[in-house]
Amino acid sequence: MIAFNEVTKRYPNGYEALRRVSFNIEQGEMVFLTGHSGAGKSTLLRLIALIERNTQGQIIVNGQHLGRLSHSKIPYLRRNIGVTFQDHHLLADRTVFDNVALPLVIAGYRPQEIRRRVRAALDKVGLLNKEKSYPITLSGGQQQRVGIARAVVHKPPVLLADEPTGNLDPTLAREIMQLFVQFNQVGVTVLIASHALGLIKSLDCRTLILQQGELIQ
Repeated sequence: MIAFNEVTKRYPNGYEALRRVSFNIEQGEMVFLTGHSGAGKSTLLRLIALIERNTQGQIIVNGQHLGRLSHSKIPYLRRNIGVTFQDHHLLADRTVFDNVALPLVIAGYRPQEIRRRVRAALDKVGLLNKEKSYPITLSGGQQQRVGIARAVVHKPPVLLADEPTGNLDPTLAREIMQLFVQFNQVGVTVLIASHALGLIKSLDCRTLILQQGELIQ
C-alpha cells in the first residue's frame, strides 16, 4: 500500500530531512513511526500526501508512483488519503459539521450524501451531539476527534496521523489511539507518527524508527 525505495528529501538550503529511506507497509497494516524531534517523521508523512515532493528515490502509494503524478492529479491522490495533524487545522469560524464536511464539499458530493457521511463520521468519534458547536468551545481531545472525523469522512484506504496524541493527557491519548485501531480493524491502512513510546508498545504494532533522517529499525 505504501512503499519507499531509497527516498531522500533535501531542502534548497542543503538540509537532508530524510536520507535513503526504504520500507513497505502492507494494505490493512497499522504501523507507528517514531524518533527524536526533527528526525524526519513529519516530512515522511508530507511526502506520502504529496504536500512535499521527495528529492530522490521512489514512493508508491496505493499503486501510484508519486514521482510520475502531475500537479493536477494530486487532489485525486489525496481523496484516497486521510491526514490528521497535532494542531488540528480546524476553521474557527465554521461549525464542527462544516469542518468535517469540507473535504466532501471540495470533492463535489451532493448535500444529502455530505450530511449522511459527516454524521456517520462524527458518530464514529463520539461527537454527533457537537455538530453545531464551534471548535473554540471544544476541549483539546474533542478538537482532535473532529480532525480525525474530517480525515476519515471520505472513507480513505490510507490514514496518516502526525502526533495525534501529542497535547493530550494519557487517558485521552489512549482513547484517540483506540479510534485509529478501530479504523484499522475495518481495513484502513494506518501510519502514525508519535513520541508516545509506552502507548506504541501497548498496541504491539510494527514500528519504524527514524534517527537524523535515516531509518535505523
